[in-house]
Order: sequence, then C-alpha cells, then structure tokens
Amino acid sequence: MKLHLYPTKPALGEAAAALGAQAVRDAIAAKGRAHIIIATGASQFEMLDSLVRQPGIDWSKVTGFHLDEYIGMPDNHPASFRRYLRERFTSKLPTLGAFHFIEGDAPNLKAEVLRIGDLVKANPIDVTFAGIGENGHLAFNDPPADFDVDDPYIVVQLDEVCRRQQFGEGWFPTFEDVPQTAISMSIRQILASELIVLSVPDARKADAVQKALEGPVSPACPASVLQLHQACHVFLDTASAGRLSSGSLRGADRDGE
Repeated sequence: MKLHLYPTKPALGEAAAALGAQAVRDAIAAKGRAHIIIATGASQFEMLDSLVRQPGIDWSKVTGFHLDEYIGMPDNHPASFRRYLRERFTSKLPTLGAFHFIEGDAPNLKAEVLRIGDLVKANPIDVTFAGIGENGHLAFNDPPADFDVDDPYIVVQLDEVCRRQQFGEGWFPTFEDVPQTAISMSIRQILASELIVLSVPDARKADAVQKALEGPVSPACPASVLQLHQACHVFLDTASAGRLSSGSLRGADRDGE
C-alpha cells in the first residue's frame, strides 16, 4: 500500500483522480484500450467530479464496470448505483466507449450475475476506483468477507452497520427501506485489478481505515486484504487518517510531495 494524505476531501479527490487518470492514459497507450471499475457512494463525489474533467483521456477507448448494486432496486430509485453513475459519470462522458451496468432488478438474478461476471472476466481491469465502508467493507463484501470465492460477482447479505451507513448518508428515508441484499464484485476480482485507487475521506471512516491499514489481514475487516495488493494507493484526508499511528503517517505522501 502507498498512503497519500491530504488536508481536505476535495484535495483528496483531485489527487486520486489524477493518479487513476494517468493509469488510464498509460493503458490506452500500451494496449489501445483501458478497462476500469468505478465505485459509488458519498466518498467518491469529489473524485468522480475530478475524474471526468481529467485532460488527455480518449474516453472512447475506455470500458467501465461498477462494484455493486442493490437487488430488486429499479434504476430510477434515488439510491440506485446505476442512477448514481449515470448522473455523475457516464452522462458527463458522451464519448465513453462502454459501461456495463449491473441490473440489480433483472428478472433472472442468477443469469445476471453470470452475465456481468463473464463480461468482466473477458476484460482485465487496469484501474479500480474504490472506497471502504464504515465496517471495513470492500464493495458490498461485509464482514466476515469471503476471500476465497472465484466468481467475479456474487450475491451478498448486507450487515446492519452497512445498512445504517446507507441510511445515515441520506440515500433512504428510513432504515427499514435499505435493502438487505446486493450483487457485489468479489474480493478476488477486485484484487485482480492492475491498480487500485482507494478514496476514503471523513472522520466516520477513521476506525475502518486504521483496521484496514494497520490491523491483520482478516475477513473481519475486508479492506485489510488490500495490504496484499501490489499497487494499491490509499488517499485519505486528515479526518479519516486520525487514528493511524505515527509510523504509518511518516511514510505518507503529503499534498503530492
């Protein structure tokens, strides 16, 4: 892991987007195409706003996927990740080559999981833009996460901490409205990305950040598995880094230095 520390969420988002954008440019230059995964949620607002404005990317040569979607949710629901991505990403990039959405309300759930899984297996991922949850989840792999499943996408149960986070962020009018199941990219598929750009702002993530970066690699904190990735860059703001040890912070890149 490489740690990057910024004073504010907007600065964090801009720096994370810049690093990921350069990897996209490099992939296009080397292979003629780039394949990326885009995360959703409140932690990604500033990063995505900056990413779609990055210069020098031929977006027509980029194919995108996303990490997860609620089961049974229509794509016009305010909390739908398809709606989120259309509003904040794909609509901003009219020349985007392709974006493969997870159809969480597909009539045949098993067929949908296989469909999206086959697509991502056929397109090795150059960059994954991700975050982590208040419970340390990665995508919707809540603790205890399955580190061994090989399927690219899986059906998961959302734990109470995860569901309360979604409610607390204002996506749902009541806690009871938060779905209990989702389709999520698996841990192994996330780790298969060449580069992982992890944007994790806000004090409410500080405990999860400390466990993910300094704790043992364990399904009890799914994001801790990123310690094993060969090219994971973690972007924090002062608040989310608040519980890290001085040793961890000593090695951090600060404001791009």
